[in-house]
Amino acid sequence: MRTVKLRIAFDGTDYCGWQRQKNGISIQEEIERALSIICNTEIVLHGAGRTDAGVHALGMTAHFLTASRVSCIALQKGLNSLLPGAIRIIEARDQPAEFHARFSALAKTYQYTIFTGRVLPPHRRLYSHHLPFTLDLQRMQQCLEKLVGTHDFSSFETAGSRDRNNRNGRGGVRTIFKAGLVEPEDRYVQLIFTGDGFLRHKVRNITCTVIELGRGKRSVEEFVGILGCRDRSKAGATAPSCGLSLVRVHYQKDWAAPVEAQRLFPVE
Repeated sequence: MRTVKLRIAFDGTDYCGWQRQKNGISIQEEIERALSIICNTEIVLHGAGRTDAGVHALGMTAHFLTASRVSCIALQKGLNSLLPGAIRIIEARDQPAEFHARFSALAKTYQYTIFTGRVLPPHRRLYSHHLPFTLDLQRMQQCLEKLVGTHDFSSFETAGSRDRNNRNGRGGVRTIFKAGLVEPEDRYVQLIFTGDGFLRHKVRNITCTVIELGRGKRSVEEFVGILGCRDRSKAGATAPSCGLSLVRVHYQKDWAAPVEAQRLFPVE
């Protein structure tokens, strides 16, 4: 049996998320259907994690096992010919048998895009959160820097993220290697997070809370208090899914923590 890794980009607008769901069509379901046609047998795809409905990806990773001898180049071309235009296979590559898209991952990088102009360009409406306000980016950056390190992020965790009765797991504790913001274009702000794991809606809940601070509704000290109190009711609401993208899943060969984060957030 071969272990094949896929690097995937998708527009999540019309999908119920990455994982198979009973109430809608998922990204995983679409790719498994196409793979099963190419490999002439039922294929089960294992993703590096989950994304919610409406969330996008520039670099999702998944793997599958197959006895098929179809080359990786042919797999990529065949999949892209069968998949909807909203899903593209960026790369297909054979991996050692022990590789697992989820359990071999060391970190993930997410970005959340905000547009602060008065009128949002229509072709960006599905990929940006429109906030026609002036934001204090310096204070927002100060807050994001407070997230770096290992913390209990329960204040930014939506209910259902994990089994709270499981005493053997990490609970709400996760590590953020780097967090910061960039301005890739005029009126666009991107909040970028690299960490070893992300609770349900964690990035979107943090983003909304940081936005409130950027609008002068909260202080940096209050934000630090929210992080430490482990009380979801103290944090902001959940930002819309359209602004969120999974940028990359990091593995041993491409990870020298936090080298990738340093590239994203160069020191002034």
